[in-house]
This record gives sequence, structure tokens and C-alpha cells, in this order.
Amino acid sequence: MSKNTTTNVSGAQAADHDRIYIFDTTLRDGEQAPGATMTLEEKLQIAELLDEMGVDIIEAGFPIASNGDFEAVSEIAKRSKNSVIAGLARAIPADIDRAGEAVRHAGRGRIHTFVSTSPIHLAHQMKKSQEEVLEIVTQTVTQARNLIDDVEWSAMDATRTPLDYLARCTEAAIRAGATTINIPDTVGYSTPEDYCQLFKDLIEMVPDSDKVIFSTHCHNDLGLAVANSLAGVRGGARQVECTINGVGERAGNAALEEMVMSIRTRSDVLPYRTGIETTHLTKVSKIVSAAANFPVQYNKAIVGKNAFAHESGIHQDGVLKHAETYEIMTPESVGLKSTSLVMGKHSGRHAFKEKLKDFGYELGDNQFQEAFARFKDLADRKKNVYDEDIIALVDDEIGSAGDRIKLVELEVISKTGGEHRCYVKLDVEGDEVSVIEEGSGSVDAIFRAIKSAVGAQPRLVLYGVDAVTGGTDAQANAHVRLEMNDRIVSGRATEPDTLVATARAYLSAYNRLLVDRGAAAQGALASQSV
Repeated sequence: MSKNTTTNVSGAQAADHDRIYIFDTTLRDGEQAPGATMTLEEKLQIAELLDEMGVDIIEAGFPIASNGDFEAVSEIAKRSKNSVIAGLARAIPADIDRAGEAVRHAGRGRIHTFVSTSPIHLAHQMKKSQEEVLEIVTQTVTQARNLIDDVEWSAMDATRTPLDYLARCTEAAIRAGATTINIPDTVGYSTPEDYCQLFKDLIEMVPDSDKVIFSTHCHNDLGLAVANSLAGVRGGARQVECTINGVGERAGNAALEEMVMSIRTRSDVLPYRTGIETTHLTKVSKIVSAAANFPVQYNKAIVGKNAFAHESGIHQDGVLKHAETYEIMTPESVGLKSTSLVMGKHSGRHAFKEKLKDFGYELGDNQFQEAFARFKDLADRKKNVYDEDIIALVDDEIGSAGDRIKLVELEVISKTGGEHRCYVKLDVEGDEVSVIEEGSGSVDAIFRAIKSAVGAQPRLVLYGVDAVTGGTDAQANAHVRLEMNDRIVSGRATEPDTLVATARAYLSAYNRLLVDRGAAAQGALASQSV
């Protein structure tokens, strides 16, 4: 493979001291969250949105993990217009070669390689000495640099690594050719004061530290990911690794939207800037939520449903008089648009399409027609159709597109102290299958019937139902998480009928089990990443 000689972010603009580079790892670390596996088409759509939004570096995946991941990274590399495209690699020669191959078509590519450095990881996971790991750092960073000019090196579990040893590893990585040094808080252990000081100490101790970009990568186990990342920036980091909606392993990662809007809103104490077009934030949040099947909590900062909602009379009065009394940023700044459209059964296609545009959705013709038909059906049954109803309906439509197994008919009989029976008819890849099963309750009967019809026995990990809006006519939003063959997937569905929503959510999850079964191998490898 020829060496990629394109200009990298680190070397070209290291002198721009106030510029913070946004490294988005939604498609890699975000996808490692159990049940968040995305299809190739979903990854390509998200990567395109991130590229348009101004994300500096997109970590598109872990190429060695599976053929599907390699294909996704390669295709994103070919299509990217502005962003650097990175592929993750363990400190293993085969990983590094595979990552280099995946990003070689990018206008600007990066290999991101990592190795554990903390005593607990070296003793129990790596089973190697400090000197052995130092040699691995030098060898693997050198190998990566021989393939491409832009190399990022990460010290996994850096915040639990002795400072002197972390400095030695960092120096070795820089000498071997790394252009970005990532100091991750892999297990969310650090505090802002400690993390800030860590960067200050490393930058002062390590020779040639001024020739590279230092990066944060914080997990949210203690709810400090964004605070720690901002502290790292104060300590000298100029790249921040984050994900849309904060998705990621365990409690997730630093949320991109919170990082960016904190810097924009509090420029008085955070005198930095990013290249992110913030009006894209709401749209990309919804797309990622639908693709990963991870609902955004209502009170989530910046992109949650209640982020710009006011119910208290005092708050409403203040906002009506002057928005800044209770809003420190405008809804428009994150891509929300106010509208006077009132949606109901008399609304036409044009009004519905405009409403979807306001929410950041752009559907293909077939998806739009299906969504509009479901909206009209909902409007006939529901007195008030709220924005949340439409958002849930469209998210559900996007999530179910291309399903190989679809619900045709459902009938449930349930008696107090008596039988619970479900009749279900499914379309299984064009063939109709009908089954009747009994269960200990209505939901149990539904799940038994579906499992019998599809001929598989996934394990139910999670089942839950909540209301999209208030009132007895509110739509039910059902969530199902299934596990089969060491793979966990999530599904959800929204319907006026709770039992229909339950059945469709179960099928949504099962359909995801049918997608890219080769990706199942990803979990074992990805669990070792930074």
C-alpha cells in the first residue's frame, strides 16, 4: 500500500490554539453499546450528516472486528468530503494493516491505535510488563506511520496509569510518529480537576509535546464525561472525542451536542471554538436515536424533548415576556423550528411534509407515503395529534423499513384468572405464517406466538412500555431488547394499541437479529477498545 501523504489535522493546524477539533466516534464506540448495532445504510447516512455538520474526524468503525465493519469504514472513506476518516486498531500488526486498508481511499485518513497502560490492565488483560508494552507502542505506531501520515495513539485506561509511565509511553508514541495523543478516561474514573492536571503535567513532561495534538476521550460512568472533557481542554487538549446523544459502552461517552453548545454558550469561560454547524444537532440526534434504537431521554440536555419545553406557569410567563429569562440558548441554534402548523385528520400531504422538515426528517417517497398513511389513521383515532406523536410515528417508520418479518394480524384474548391466548399472522419474507399460543399473560402469549411463528428462541433481556403523550388516547411506545447467539439488539414500536406496539417492537428487535449476522463477532473485539 502506498503511503498516504495528505495533510493531517494535527500537523496542519496545531498553531490554531483556540480551535477544538471534534472527533466523533458514534459509529465505533457508540455502536458498542449493547443493542446499538447499525446497518451499513444507517452508518452511511449518519456519516454523511456528520460530514455536513462539520465534524473534523469521524471514527467510522473497527475494521478488524468484522467484514461488515471493514466495508462500512471503507465506504465512508470513499464518500467523505471534508472529515478525516479514522479506523480503530488494537496494537496488533494485523489490526493496523486492516485499518490502513480501510481508510486508504479517504481524502484524509487516520489510523487510531491503542494499547493498555494501567497496572490493572497490564496484569489482568495484557499480561505483559511495562517494558514489553513500551516496545509494542514503538513497533505498532511505527507500522501505522509507515502506512499513513495521520496516526493517533491512545493509552487505554490512562487515568489509572502512573504519570511517569504514561509520560514514557507518550514520548515513545511521539518518537515513533504519532500525530495525535489520546489520553482516555476509559472507565469514567477521573474528576475534572485531576483530568485537567493530567494534561498539564504530560504536556510539560513529554519532549516534543508541542508538535502533536492531545485528545480527550471520556466515559460517563460517574456522569462526568462532558465536565472531564472540558477540563481536559483547559489542561491543553485540543481534540475532544465524543458521540451523538452520548451513546457508547456502559453509561456512554461525552455527548457531542453538550460539548459543542457548552463552548458556544459559555465563551466567556470557555474561550474556544469548533467547526460544528449547530443547527444540525437536532436532526442528527434523531437519526442516531432511530438507527441505534436508543430513545433520547426527555430531559437530555440540548436535544431532549423537554430541553426547550416549559410547563411551569412562572417559566411560561417569563419565556413569553423574554425568552432569555429561562432559555440560555435558542431552539433555532440547535435546529429546532417553531411552527404554527396544527396537525389533524384534515391536514394534507404538503403540511405533513413541512412538519417533517421542521423536525429534520427527509423521507423517501415510499417511506413518506407509509408515514402519511399511518398519520392519517392515527388522526382518525386520536383527538389531538402532538409533535411527539408524529416524531414517534416517523422514527418507528424509519426503524421498520426493510423488515423481513412483518405483522399482518394480531388478536389477543385475556381473562382475569383465565386463559391468555394470542393469534398472530406474520409475513415472513413473503410467506404468511399463522400461529396460536397461550401464555401466563397477554404479553407472554404474544411473545410465545411470535417465537413459534419465526422458529427461533431469542432471550428477552428487556421489555417496557411508556406513553408518548398524556391522556387515555396516548400512543404506546414499546421497547424490547433480545439476545441470541451472544448478540443483543433493541427494537421499539409506537401504536395507539399497547399490545400491537408490543408485538411490533418484538418483531423490530428480531428483524435486527437477521441483519448482518457476521457483525456478531464485533462484540468480542470491540469490548477491548478505548
